[in-house]
Amino acid sequence: MTANPSDRRPNRLLHQKSPYLLQHAYNPVDWYPWGEEALAKARQDDKPIFLSIGYSTCYWCHVMEHESFEHPGIAQAINEHFVPIKVDREERPDLDAVYMSAVMAMTGQGGWPMTVFLTPDGRPFWGGTYFPPENRGGMPGLPSVLQGVAEAWRTRRPELLKSSEQLTRALQPGTPAAGKTLTEEVLRSAVGQYTEQYDGVHGGFGPPPKFPRSHSLSLLLRAWAREHDAEILRMVETTLDAMASGGLQDQIGGGFHRYATDERWLVPHFEKMLYDQALLSRAYLEAAQATGHARHGEVARATFEYVLRDLRDANGAFYSAEDAGEVGKEGDWYVWTPEEFERVLGREEAALAGRMYGVSPGGNFEGASILHLPRPAESVAADVGIPVDDLRRRMAAARERLLQARAQRSRPHRDDKILTDWNGLMISSLAYGSRVLGEARYAQAAAEAASFLLARLQDNGRSLDSARDRGERASFDFAQDARPEPVEGRAQRVEPRLLHRWRDGEADIPGFLDDYAFLSAGLLELYEATFEIRWLQEAQRLVREMVRLFGDPAGGFFFTGEYHERLITQTKELYDGATPSGNSMAALVLVRLGQLVMDPELQRCAEQLFQIFAEPVRQAPHAFPQFLTALDLRLGPSQEIVIAGDPAALETREMLALVNRRFLPRATLVLHPSGREAEAIERLIPFIAAQHPMGGRTTAYVCQRHVCRLPTADLEAFRRELDGLQ
Repeated sequence: MTANPSDRRPNRLLHQKSPYLLQHAYNPVDWYPWGEEALAKARQDDKPIFLSIGYSTCYWCHVMEHESFEHPGIAQAINEHFVPIKVDREERPDLDAVYMSAVMAMTGQGGWPMTVFLTPDGRPFWGGTYFPPENRGGMPGLPSVLQGVAEAWRTRRPELLKSSEQLTRALQPGTPAAGKTLTEEVLRSAVGQYTEQYDGVHGGFGPPPKFPRSHSLSLLLRAWAREHDAEILRMVETTLDAMASGGLQDQIGGGFHRYATDERWLVPHFEKMLYDQALLSRAYLEAAQATGHARHGEVARATFEYVLRDLRDANGAFYSAEDAGEVGKEGDWYVWTPEEFERVLGREEAALAGRMYGVSPGGNFEGASILHLPRPAESVAADVGIPVDDLRRRMAAARERLLQARAQRSRPHRDDKILTDWNGLMISSLAYGSRVLGEARYAQAAAEAASFLLARLQDNGRSLDSARDRGERASFDFAQDARPEPVEGRAQRVEPRLLHRWRDGEADIPGFLDDYAFLSAGLLELYEATFEIRWLQEAQRLVREMVRLFGDPAGGFFFTGEYHERLITQTKELYDGATPSGNSMAALVLVRLGQLVMDPELQRCAEQLFQIFAEPVRQAPHAFPQFLTALDLRLGPSQEIVIAGDPAALETREMLALVNRRFLPRATLVLHPSGREAEAIERLIPFIAAQHPMGGRTTAYVCQRHVCRLPTADLEAFRRELDGLQ
């Protein structure tokens, strides 16, 4: 990362909040942040735009900065021929989505750092990803690219403008033709595709680099629950165990790196992203419920402990990521040598821990060792002749000492911005984890994060037209028909509206579809973990606002809403990548909330999603695992479990524990207390009004599609009822 060299003057990025933009604030490149000032400059000077998009924990973004953006000669060429704009993709995922689509269309591949050349009115005409500082290995160097584009702009501009116009037209969102109703067959097709890609030796799907694909694993668990096919469960468990025992998991501090570069999950790309912690912990929790194997729950617990220790802000919300380390020193924070082990642990314990975690003199990564678990603890214990419980106790103490020693190293950069959507995912997993693991403090952490978001990342008083008032909107011809104009008078409303990013005391950027969908899902989980009605009320409000702000009358949801800056096009995403798409998560919350509160309008919106996206999902179901998770819930049969009784009563807690230990992916859990709280929950969920404790005892009602079986106050009878649902 760039320091603040005293011999350099800062550029316009110095006053931004994004850590990524601030990393470039002392580059000799005359960077602008995205906004009307930069766009006006391009129009005024009749120069093309050099758009560079990345994020602060992106290793190759750091490399390109060091090689090119800190290079005076390259910076001079950029400044002379272009208006340079730097964008943090995590702050502005709308810009990233639009221009990544353009780069993919032009080159067939994408990634970060992303480099796109635009006309002064924002239309892309050429682009790529990382460019080295000189021609290398068949790849053009950035100076050659700059020279070529500048020359083409000077001598072949009509050709470039025509190309940009054609590309921009091609990027306009289409609405898929509604297809046949999706059935269980598409779920089976997805399983078949995963089976074809499955690595039967090392787990995971496809060749390296191997990504966790957490929501694919969650979908497979649902397929197993539906089909009871042991092979499906074996694929999931083999993959989860391989990731947990490899270098992908931080064996000392907990949490997961972004992906593995090899087939064995040993050598990771060392970034740690908040969304991976959220999604992977959820998959491990579901596996713990499905199999009853405690080891999966312990992986989730270690992940939560990492997040709460290292990614939690003082306000209770969660930071975005940690990077892989300095350029040229990727992974140094995480790797060990035998000598370092011995200095920290002493000779005897170092030998034992080295055997446990695969630390060897030669190492497995640039002369040092990435910690992993080459053999099960039982095998190691047998080799050294000690009880396995004794080994585990000693290794827990060793990990704590190693963690303390590692804290003295130069820590990788942490991106401390707070994003509403990624926090929504973490809230969801922590709330779910509190139920599965019986840890009330996880629910408390989730509640504190949710309270912060709702208090500080909502626009509670400014005009909802503020983005336009700040002059951030750019009018592009091709966007005029992208969505209907706001209804007259709507911009004057001052009801709460989500914002996307918080950092350094400031919340900003109107919330995107993902912010509404992901946070709504988190609040629904938080309700089931705490039974505090306010979370359900807030979820319902946000979902209704999501429908209003982002819904396309033709079907589906746009990524941006009526209060966002107009770009050259709008995107309507369905593909489930590193995070679920907004449409996939919207489908899940619409089905879940619609069924719970019996809201026909929300149910209608969900049905429209399944109809409008039916054909692309049918063609490649494995690409849409989160969407198929929503479909699995929609196909049902849905189950409603109502516990009527005093929340503090022992028998109530015992009944809830019976539910929480089981993998019931299509079940909704509701607590029906007595008194004033009962009236409030009955207004939201009318079907529970007649479900009360019998004879003063906590009573369970197990229902399917809101048709309930005979109630029971007997714990064993309730256990048998739940067993019948699995």
